[in-house]
Amino acid sequence: MGLFSALTLGLNSLISDPISIVSSPSQLPDRLLRHEFTVLIPAQNEETSIGSKVLIAASYADRVLVLDEGSTDRTMEVAALGGARVIPVSGGEEALLDVFYKVSLDSELVVLIYPECMQDIDLLSHVLEPLRNGFDLSVGSWPCRITCEQETVMLFNGKNTFKEKIGFLAITADSMQKISSHKQHLTLKSLLSAAKTEGLKVNYLSFDVDPIFRKLESTRIGVVVPAYNEELLISETLSGIPEYVDRIYVIDDGSIDRTGDIVKKFGDSRIVYLRHEVNKGVGAGIIDGYKLALKDEMDIVAVMAGDNQMDPVQLPRLIFPIIEGRADYTKGNRLLTDNFRTGMSKWRSLGNLLLSFITKIGSGYWHVMDPQNGYTAISRQALDVIDLDSVYPYYGYCNDLLIKLNAFGMRVMDVVMPARYGRERSKIHYGKFIRKVAPMIFRGFLWRLRVKYTVLDFHPLVLFYFLGMVALPVGVILGLWGLLQVLLQNPLPSYYPMLGFLVLGMGLQMLLFGMLFDMQVEKKRNERVGFAR
Repeated sequence: MGLFSALTLGLNSLISDPISIVSSPSQLPDRLLRHEFTVLIPAQNEETSIGSKVLIAASYADRVLVLDEGSTDRTMEVAALGGARVIPVSGGEEALLDVFYKVSLDSELVVLIYPECMQDIDLLSHVLEPLRNGFDLSVGSWPCRITCEQETVMLFNGKNTFKEKIGFLAITADSMQKISSHKQHLTLKSLLSAAKTEGLKVNYLSFDVDPIFRKLESTRIGVVVPAYNEELLISETLSGIPEYVDRIYVIDDGSIDRTGDIVKKFGDSRIVYLRHEVNKGVGAGIIDGYKLALKDEMDIVAVMAGDNQMDPVQLPRLIFPIIEGRADYTKGNRLLTDNFRTGMSKWRSLGNLLLSFITKIGSGYWHVMDPQNGYTAISRQALDVIDLDSVYPYYGYCNDLLIKLNAFGMRVMDVVMPARYGRERSKIHYGKFIRKVAPMIFRGFLWRLRVKYTVLDFHPLVLFYFLGMVALPVGVILGLWGLLQVLLQNPLPSYYPMLGFLVLGMGLQMLLFGMLFDMQVEKKRNERVGFAR
């Protein structure tokens, strides 16, 4: 019997019992914090997402075990890099639960997580909450459309348009010992039946009825998919877009392969297809997608490129800060640690770090990293204040967008996630890219200073920046001219070296003062927003 089939039968046997539905997360109870807590994650070929799941799980648990069900990719290597203990498992459901039982012998609390059913590991806090309120067993699940395959569980809240896939199973060690005494070979069906026999308090939590996830269903969400010659991967990209997304805007940027035909025949009613007859650039494609989303009154618009490099599991982590009013624009960040940069070449990482520094200065978002990460989400309010037609149309569009967002006081948040590179490789050549984008960022920087600090408001930091941009090159020119005179053996005034160093030092100091004031303005604005909330 399959894992989800067993859960279906087991949960159906519990329908007659009262089942509590928890509606809000909170901190872990003290008794759980004082004792060992273990998380088990079965995984097979999950290299693109297992790293972030392990690290987030480790923030809750004392120990994270990844149960390898025969992966053929780098799942286990990435899991080990994240600090998890990797255990090979074969034998299906009974083998998983055998490990589950053995772990409960030296843990106060054990949680089993199914990554293929789970949209966001942060939901772990929701599943643990019932155990604080005296429950012995907590089952958490995630809604999917009625078209889901077998091995799903119907919702218990009266809706008939959703089914559910199990994502979490949490149990106290004492309860596990009581249950395991009933059968030598434990299955999920027998586990749930034994829980009923023992009179354990079982909590069934559906994230569809949680207030936070009700917001997800009530929010109009659009996804822009820019695509250029993506016939190999566009179908995988579209298939992975979650069901809670209301519209999918596929912008075919002059593809000369079968990309357009595949999209037209895909058969998803949510898809809105737009073709550029000539290639206009990825930025132009995304801007056209934004315009369509504004016309359809989408509340939040995400970007997921047609090359399948953006993991749909991470999408809620981009969306929820906007829903909860903590950000106007969210973006992925792959540069926090080596674990998250798995799959990214050293040259690509170096180029991205350099662009991050340049973009920090240009945009004024000093906390933002990995500006070239195109996995983003933006609110309708932010889109309304930006002149979309003025956004840079090529790969530097994301840098230009950050500059414009900062000028109008929009809040930007980084969301840490792993790099995801498969069959598709980046089309960016960093040498040429930096030479092209750096002047655009500099022009945008000057525009931002004018709009933000002279037109919309005034701050003396523009004077520091101006003096620094004048004095620094003058100091360099004086130094080069003096060096040339020395080489030509021409006499120089005795004060000349001191003058050159003075002008050069003043230029550097003025620029640093300008940056410092820019950082303080952004920090104070964020503090005011946080206090207002």
